[in-house]
Amino acid sequence: MPDSAMGTNASYEAGPVLPVVPEDVPGTRRVVLFGPPGSGKTTAAESLGRRLGLPVLRLAPGPQDTGIPYTGLLELALALPALPAARELTAALDETAGRSGSPDHAGRALRLRRLTAALLQEAPPMTLVVDNAQWLDAGSAAVLGWALRLTPDLPVIAAERTRRPQAGCHWCGEDARAVRIPPLTAPQVATLLSPYGLAARELTRIHARSGGNPALALALADSARPLPDRDGEGTSALPPTARRLVGEWLDEVPAQVQELLTFAALDDRPDLELLGRLAGPAAEALLAEAEAAGLLDAGQSDGTVRFTASAIGTELVARLPGHARRRLHARLAEASRDSVRRDRHTALAADAADPRSALHAARAAVRARQRGDHALAAELSLLAAQRTPNDDGDLLTERALTAVRDAAHYGDLPRTRAAARLVLGHDTTPDQRVDALVALIDASGRHLHSADELFAAALRAAAGRPDLTARLLIRQSIWANVNEGDPHRACDLAGRATTLAETAGDMTTTAMALTMRARLQRVLGHPDTETTLSRALSLPRAAAIPANGTPQHLAARHALFDDHPEEARTALLPLLVEAERTGDTEATVDIRRSLAEAELRAGRCARALDHAHRAQALTDMTSLSPAPACYTSALVEGAAHRTDVALLHARRGVDTARQEDNKVFLSRNLFALGHLLLATGRPKEALEALEEVRDLEGLQQVRDPSVLRWHPELAETLVALGRLDQAQSLLDETRRTAIDLGRHMVLPPLERAQALLDAARGDYDTAARRLTDAAGHLRHLPLERGRTLLALSHTERRGRRRASARTAAHSAVDLFTAHQAHPWAETAAHTLSRLEAAPTDDNAHPRLTFAEQRCAELAAAGASNRDIATALTVSVKTVEATLTRVYRKLGLHSRFQLAHTVTPARE
Repeated sequence: MPDSAMGTNASYEAGPVLPVVPEDVPGTRRVVLFGPPGSGKTTAAESLGRRLGLPVLRLAPGPQDTGIPYTGLLELALALPALPAARELTAALDETAGRSGSPDHAGRALRLRRLTAALLQEAPPMTLVVDNAQWLDAGSAAVLGWALRLTPDLPVIAAERTRRPQAGCHWCGEDARAVRIPPLTAPQVATLLSPYGLAARELTRIHARSGGNPALALALADSARPLPDRDGEGTSALPPTARRLVGEWLDEVPAQVQELLTFAALDDRPDLELLGRLAGPAAEALLAEAEAAGLLDAGQSDGTVRFTASAIGTELVARLPGHARRRLHARLAEASRDSVRRDRHTALAADAADPRSALHAARAAVRARQRGDHALAAELSLLAAQRTPNDDGDLLTERALTAVRDAAHYGDLPRTRAAARLVLGHDTTPDQRVDALVALIDASGRHLHSADELFAAALRAAAGRPDLTARLLIRQSIWANVNEGDPHRACDLAGRATTLAETAGDMTTTAMALTMRARLQRVLGHPDTETTLSRALSLPRAAAIPANGTPQHLAARHALFDDHPEEARTALLPLLVEAERTGDTEATVDIRRSLAEAELRAGRCARALDHAHRAQALTDMTSLSPAPACYTSALVEGAAHRTDVALLHARRGVDTARQEDNKVFLSRNLFALGHLLLATGRPKEALEALEEVRDLEGLQQVRDPSVLRWHPELAETLVALGRLDQAQSLLDETRRTAIDLGRHMVLPPLERAQALLDAARGDYDTAARRLTDAAGHLRHLPLERGRTLLALSHTERRGRRRASARTAAHSAVDLFTAHQAHPWAETAAHTLSRLEAAPTDDNAHPRLTFAEQRCAELAAAGASNRDIATALTVSVKTVEATLTRVYRKLGLHSRFQLAHTVTPARE
């Protein structure tokens, strides 16, 4: 593995999606994996069994076996037919079956226990996996429990469909560790469903509906039926397979619990107090039963409850006839102490076209908006418009436009579309039609599949109105840049929008157009970039401009490009307050992403993680494209937390951007992917991603090397693969461009790559000088400085200057640790430990080479030979040969011994 490989937490293969189990579980001899149907217990058990490094013997009782005594023991005996004890046990079981009425029952039971213990003791080293252990018959469980006490070293993994095993009395051992299989994360669901080719917004909705349950996610994805826009819409909101699975979960609780859960499903934000008023004194016990069944999470800090999978609420509501649903909404209206939610339930309890309930909903939407509950405001605004009679056209249009704006602000695309249809379906003014169409275009974002038709309709409505036309040209400029990958055309469209807006005297649209033009000029390396941005900044600040579309936000982005993270942060914080106050979800996500990048550049990793997590969570709650948030999450997670999670985000971002034809964020996510692959020692894969970035940036005519800094990463990758001339050509060209444009901030990373190239040519003195100088220029960017010091340590070691190498590695460890850049700190610490390792004496084990040590660490951690080959970028045969040498040097004979001799690498 290359010296620059970053410390890791898990395998980086896209591969099968595996449920996550705690890292220390493989060291536990007895494990009970539990969870609801479809949670991935079987997959987790098999994976955990392989990680223990021993052959797996799998028993799989079925529901038909539960009532037949000793079927589990028979399956065990038949699985080991060559052992004498297995043959004796089989004969004893046959004899027991033939003498079921004999009075010597205790004697036969003792004999079965003795033979089972002998069988387990005779068996070769293995891991016993009992899948669907809830169906293991009582007789086999009792005998196995006794026999396993006599074989304490035998690893046993039981996977059972239960919500929580009873503590201290499980048949596989009193000290068995109970591990609940956690739900899949959004990136894991995206990976699981990648063969289906679903759009990113569908993946986000499936993750929310399934709660991360793999079986339910697959059932939702496998249906050709489109998912509904809102829980409970339609009489059959879930496809049949999903309904059956959710029905199994609901059947585990009595009707009273289901009734209370139905109330929770009908309320948009159910809390314990409301449900207590509906169910009376029994509410606490009913909720506890629902929580024990894994249907509900009542432990929210704000007193609310939520379904573990929103599909549970969908199914409960879909089961209700319309009249029953209205009756329950009426009961909720009576029980609610929140006036806004009481009006919501009152409106939903009324008939479809009811002027009074429409008025209640409209007033409630105003109050929801004022208190910052923008999701509820979007629902109520649309409800008000839908309940307004058609013959009151002006009022209907007004309410529908309000609904369009509320839904678009929150990123609720289905409601935006529904409200826009109400506007466009009536006789409205050009301003109203353009307002609706612009909001729909903005809300659609990367999901705008019928862009040409939508823009054509909007331009027709704006004919003769330069102010309205300018607003549309700005949106066309965004589309040309992001989806067509043509920043030159986008820049021209923004210029035309500027001229039209100035002609109309519309300063708000002028500021937006100038901001867009400055954004594109920076990408293209245009000399007038700062002049254009200064013009935009000089105009009065208009409240109508989204916070992420203001010149102030662009100025903060430029400060980031120029390596001034503190300046960027100072400008971004007031914009975040504004975006959150107005409920503009897309603006909030964009500004949090920028803040995450600023904090990361400044070395405040914990703050960067917080901003990235919030941006990702908000994205996954709405119809926004995941690609931008995934890019930021990949960069921040990879530097600050976990590289395996970062790679999942990057791959999800790449897949999403390809589906949505988003060329800007395809480049960015590919860059993040390439950077992470290079940092984790996989230069061949990194090269593929980074070369695609280079090609995309070339097609898009991106000239400024400070916007997306793929150039030094690609150069380092080429050096790692021995393509030195290509690396030198790239570095020379990028350096010339940077100097021509005055982008001197990109030179230190280029110097780091140049130093690695010098070292590859054997000139360690020049390389060390370059790296020392570059580190001095990066004092305000701690993580970049740390990477440079780490490269200096590797270079000094290759130059056989171990003292200097240790000093540089020490500095890198201290820097990364102080700034909580955990993966980099782990890498630097590993480098330092190798430099500080003392030579072994004659009586100690022979010293392993670095390749042997790394191979041994991975094998000790439970990785298969194929996994090790992938991680080290070598063949499986090379791994086998390396492990043979390791066994010979250490005097070992098995992976079991290796796991107790070598400290496993932290994967």
